[in-house]
Amino acid sequence: MSVATAPVVATADPPAYRWRWVALFAILTAEVMDLLDALVTTIAGPTIRADLGAPESTIQWLAAGYTLAMAVGLVTGGRLGDLFGRRRMFLVGTAGFVAASLLCALAQGEGTLVTARVLQGLFGAVLLPQGLGLIKEMFPPHQVGAAFGLFGPVMGLSAVGGPILAGWLVSADLFGLGWRMIFLINLPIGLLGLVLGARFMPRSRDASAPRLDVAGVGLVSAAMFLLVYPIVQGRELGWPAWTFASMVVALVVFGVFGWWEARRQRRGFDPLVVPTLFRKRAFTGGLVAGTAFFAGLLGFSLVLTLYLQLGLGYSPLKTGLTGVPQAVGVVVGFGLSAAGGLARRHGRLVLQAGVAVMALAALGLLATIHGTSTVTPWRLAPVLAAFGIGMGLAMAPFFDIILAGVEPRESGSASGALNAAQQFAGALGVAALGTLFFNRAASGITGAIESVLYAVAGLLVLTCALSFLLPRTARPE
Repeated sequence: MSVATAPVVATADPPAYRWRWVALFAILTAEVMDLLDALVTTIAGPTIRADLGAPESTIQWLAAGYTLAMAVGLVTGGRLGDLFGRRRMFLVGTAGFVAASLLCALAQGEGTLVTARVLQGLFGAVLLPQGLGLIKEMFPPHQVGAAFGLFGPVMGLSAVGGPILAGWLVSADLFGLGWRMIFLINLPIGLLGLVLGARFMPRSRDASAPRLDVAGVGLVSAAMFLLVYPIVQGRELGWPAWTFASMVVALVVFGVFGWWEARRQRRGFDPLVVPTLFRKRAFTGGLVAGTAFFAGLLGFSLVLTLYLQLGLGYSPLKTGLTGVPQAVGVVVGFGLSAAGGLARRHGRLVLQAGVAVMALAALGLLATIHGTSTVTPWRLAPVLAAFGIGMGLAMAPFFDIILAGVEPRESGSASGALNAAQQFAGALGVAALGTLFFNRAASGITGAIESVLYAVAGLLVLTCALSFLLPRTARPE
């Protein structure tokens, strides 16, 4: 039969994976673990430090060590799934996260605990990126939106419930374990994810996956560490000359990383981060704006907790409950952005409005606490709720706008770079604003939190100014 007269046979989409919803539940358990562990040490930090007799910098390292390791790992986490199989790397990441959580709970000193937190961040960076690929692989196109739609409620509940759960576990002192229970709670969650993942996730592997840029990973990891370490430790050590030298060297290593990536691409190898991305004004501006934004956001969260517990004498549980208005505000802000496609149609304007609301709320918080020591959760609730609403408004369109001008072939690299930059900015913010707080706390806790709030407002104003480099919307103009 000739080609011209051959009958046309309609090809149907391949059948959807049978156990996709159960496998999705396993993926969501990983998200819950990550969200909980990004929040719990912020609440429990002062209690952990007091119990271990650790220096003040330990509180910063409990948060910064996790996010810094996450930033480093996210650069390659997705590619590991392409190379060795998403199911396999999900299971490896989950098992490692559970083991690191157990090590956190058993730690007898700050060195072991911070090391275990770093391991948590690294294994979290291995397991989290696998979810996106698995969902696209398991679900037919018309169900992908519904699958991703479940992330919103889960993340919202975790953001609201996580600090409360952490505060309750520390205050309740179950079985005499105190703060260690905030890590042991990961064991049943993680083991459930392991069992479901091993039984119900499909096996897959991308034969065309690019090779890992090991040298690039080493350079960017060294640069991040050389910048964050002296910021955290410098105050306790009296700011010796090497701390400033380390920060200068970090900038040089970042430059070497950029040169290496360009060289690797010229020689026909796959770079860790596609160098052409940095020629796009929207991407580069968004990266800098995002660094200022998330540094202020994560640093603010840590310092607020320190103020509530060390300055006002709140218990961990009361501290967790005090943060509920902010978490609820985030959910409301996201809802407002989504209403009528507001974020999609007016992306940059919505982002700028959200950042402005956050800056005003930071100044409102400053006015609330200025000159008084009788600050109640009810007095803080309105400004914290406003701060949360601003967060939701700003974050909803943020990544879509930055990625608007990115070519399809660059999207994977751009997304990985943005996620890594977000985590690194969090570590940087915790280091810098935490150091500012402890430096000023010697002359009064109220003065320390006020200094930090001025810095947060400044970072948000900078974010707003840099956002003018972004396109007006994520749609082509």
